[in-house]
Amino acid sequence: MAVKLNPDKEIVATIKDGLKKTGGYCPCRLERTDDTKCMCTEFKNQIKNPDFEGYCHCMLYYKTID
Repeated sequence: MAVKLNPDKEIVATIKDGLKKTGGYCPCRLERTDDTKCMCTEFKNQIKNPDFEGYCHCMLYYKTID
């Protein structure tokens, strides 16, 4: 299992810029709670799932199954 940044540098730059503007909260979410602070709770739970492979909600991170 590995968690990597999206290989698309433009997406990564856009999301990182959004994170700076929101104080570290997912720029794709309206709520500003502990659950939406990057790395969000949703993706942390997906990482724990051994069968999950894919992107986080905002597509900044990708989890692979090895």
